Amino acid sequence: MKISFSVNGERADLDVEPRRTLADALRDDCGLTGTHLGCEHGVCGACTILIDGEPARACLMFAVQVDGASVSTVEGLQGTDGELHPVQEAFVACHGLQCGFCTPGMLMSACHLLDTKPDADRETIRAEMSGNICRCTGYQSIVDAVERAREGMCVPAVRDSNTAAPWGATFPEE
Repeated sequence: MKISFSVNGERADLDVEPRRTLADALRDDCGLTGTHLGCEHGVCGACTILIDGEPARACLMFAVQVDGASVSTVEGLQGTDGELHPVQEAFVACHGLQCGFCTPGMLMSACHLLDTKPDADRETIRAEMSGNICRCTGYQSIVDAVERAREGMCVPAVRDSNTAAPWGATFPEE
């Protein structure tokens, strides 16, 4: 089947078998290998992406289901000039990643959370991020990173090489 959709703001035209998963199409046909396959049962969250702004498990969807949709993957978070998104910066600063396998799904879930609940408290962050499994961090640093990103995304900044984070956000001093 021929499908067409937007992925990270660029048009993708693919010819896929109806049974091809979205995760496989993104990784193999679009070259977007940031979408990781963990359990392939929709449980771990490593393959979380955004479809029309809503989180979805790419391993559970067929590529044909996104025909006409807008898909966002972790590769789309990076700025055109190579700068990291505030959520990525916060994960680095707070050690919210170790092996990095779950990180793409965590980042996409965190972005959705901060877009939909910008005032989320720590308890809400824990609840919303609970759909993503991490075997390395113990989650404290992930929750810390989401909190830090929330602050950085909400504080307008004057760009300064010492204090400004990418995307014009500033992070509070630790």
